[in-house]
Amino acid sequence: MAGPELSPHLLVVFGATGDLMQRKLLPALYAVAASGKAPFVLVGVSRKPLDNAGFQSQCAASLAPVGGSPSPEVIDWTARTVRHVGLGDGTPDDYRRVAAELDRVETASGLPGNRILYLALPASAFPATIEGLGNAAVHRSRGWTRLVVEKPFGRDLASAQALNALIHRYFAETQVYRIDHYLGKETVQNLLVFRFANMLFESAWNRDRVACVEITVAEDLGVEHRAGYYETAGALRDMVQNHLMQILTLTAMEVPAQYEADQIRNEKVKVLRSLEPIAASDAVFGQYDAGEVGGAAVPGYRQEPGVDPSSATETFVALRLKVNSWRWQGVPFFLRTGKRLATKTTFIHVHFRSPPVWFFPASSSGEITANSLRILVQPDEGFELAIEVKKPGHEIELETHRMHFQYSEAFGPLADAYQTLILDVMRGDQTLFVRADEVEESWRIVAPLLAGTIPLSRYSAGSWGPVESEGLVAPGGHQWSEG
Repeated sequence: MAGPELSPHLLVVFGATGDLMQRKLLPALYAVAASGKAPFVLVGVSRKPLDNAGFQSQCAASLAPVGGSPSPEVIDWTARTVRHVGLGDGTPDDYRRVAAELDRVETASGLPGNRILYLALPASAFPATIEGLGNAAVHRSRGWTRLVVEKPFGRDLASAQALNALIHRYFAETQVYRIDHYLGKETVQNLLVFRFANMLFESAWNRDRVACVEITVAEDLGVEHRAGYYETAGALRDMVQNHLMQILTLTAMEVPAQYEADQIRNEKVKVLRSLEPIAASDAVFGQYDAGEVGGAAVPGYRQEPGVDPSSATETFVALRLKVNSWRWQGVPFFLRTGKRLATKTTFIHVHFRSPPVWFFPASSSGEITANSLRILVQPDEGFELAIEVKKPGHEIELETHRMHFQYSEAFGPLADAYQTLILDVMRGDQTLFVRADEVEESWRIVAPLLAGTIPLSRYSAGSWGPVESEGLVAPGGHQWSEG
């Protein structure tokens, strides 16, 4: 879905001096601006007492190479394009002042009144900010208005429903863009093309040909500077409810009637509604102990700065899910994510069924290995298809070979996920954004696991998680993939 042409607009970032803005959004916005595709003026809103010049200098420094100075092009762009508005204490009067200042910037810049309001804020600040914007009528501009909300969207089903209700007091669902940066990755987007433009795979993408599907999002880092957030979230809230559920829906969905945002999201919601309730026996939680990652000794989670020494927060989750649909009945979906695992990787591994009969001569050597397709999301976006071939020679000897495709080899460096998603917001294309009912359905699925009844297993940093997770896949004769 190409969406309408890009039109001039005001892009307002709340939380403009925070880590997300400086580390992710600014580089993406500068890349979009440098492409010449999107005429916009960037207004940063924060509680810091900065004037335009101070904020411009901060933005330019964030765009400079490590240990270097910003280029003349960056300095020129920030001077021409970037503005700052102070929020003060966030009182109703403060929001009315922000609204008046945005009107002034629009008029001075000759903009038609189109606005993107981007909440690059902690989740705890969402309700007050949305209410402040609504009461000050910041969302009522002369042109279109779009609201971008970062994850996490709620802490559970009740809080997600309350946040949706608050947003819908001021914004229609067609104006809301709940962002999940994983959906901006080329390989995740390519899932739809890969499945529905290639009959070779689509005809085998079902219970008759697929034995199981594995989705892994592994991180080799610990909690870093996020202990305050992570202690109240854990891997289930931080990764499973959003990233892994989104990848699952794109992997398991039916073909939509047309390539249109709501048609695609309708099919994703159907997958979530088809999932069986998760039993305790279908889940394994873990927490990392001290170990070695990349040749360096690292502490356990409870020894990380800011973490409660007796913390019961899970840093690893593995799930066995069942999709009760015509296509997937009886095919287990295994989801796994964790911190301080052996390597940083994200992939979807589709394991096909083995041939039903071995018809090769009894004297043939080698064991037949079922075909598999590994879709690599990061760090090397692409895919690998494992097939069986005969080794040269008189004897019938089988060997597994992997055919591979990498985006970087075929197309060169890829755009950052945030760059892709920001451009989609500017176009008004909601295809890669999460709808209200998707959020609520994913919280409904994980709700039974939030009660804290799943025992916490231990695993060494640098491993692939607790050994107990092997029990989820073993009954079908499967094993978790590594790397």
